[in-house]
Amino acid sequence: MKRSILSGLAGMVLLGCGVGLAAEPASPAQPIDGYRFAFPCASPAPENPQEGAGCLSGLVKGDPNTTDNFTTVKTFGGEPGKRYQVTLRFRGVVEPMMYKNGKQVGEYFYIGGEKNNATYNVYQISISSPESHYFLNRQDKVGHKIFTIDYTQTIEIDGGATVTFHGDGQNGRLISNFKKLVVEDVPPAPDAYNGQFIQVDVVDVK
Repeated sequence: MKRSILSGLAGMVLLGCGVGLAAEPASPAQPIDGYRFAFPCASPAPENPQEGAGCLSGLVKGDPNTTDNFTTVKTFGGEPGKRYQVTLRFRGVVEPMMYKNGKQVGEYFYIGGEKNNATYNVYQISISSPESHYFLNRQDKVGHKIFTIDYTQTIEIDGGATVTFHGDGQNGRLISNFKKLVVEDVPPAPDAYNGQFIQVDVVDVK
């Protein structure tokens, strides 16, 4: 009897420690959640920047026309062959860019197509399956302006697909955050980021 009680107590302790309990499955979108595009300025931000001021890109490691860019590839989780509806939230501080031969959705999101300017920053997400790509900072025209974005968009991603995040400054320069814009609850808030960025957060997966 005594042995039985001790065994029962040991079992309770193990349960209390979580031993033998199944862990909750991770979201298939976990690998892409929180990804951040970043175009830092090479020099510290001036105390009183001029309206429309630009800066040299901190990404450049050689020819500014070919090294002002970055690419990150992630693998989406989930079941192979299953198609997921993934809702993403995009928040950041960006300059405008024009795109063509695709489809505009809302003010900033652009499905498919290609870039329509050779000097302004490109923010792009590409999906291997179903094969598709998207741009995140669409505007009707380019110019020396900076603005914040905060919007959501649902896209399709198949289980096991690769998700490629690509940023291209194209010429080694960018419009600085001369307005000292801050996106609430996104680092480095409450400070202004010295450059441009977009943070990608997963809101929902179905």
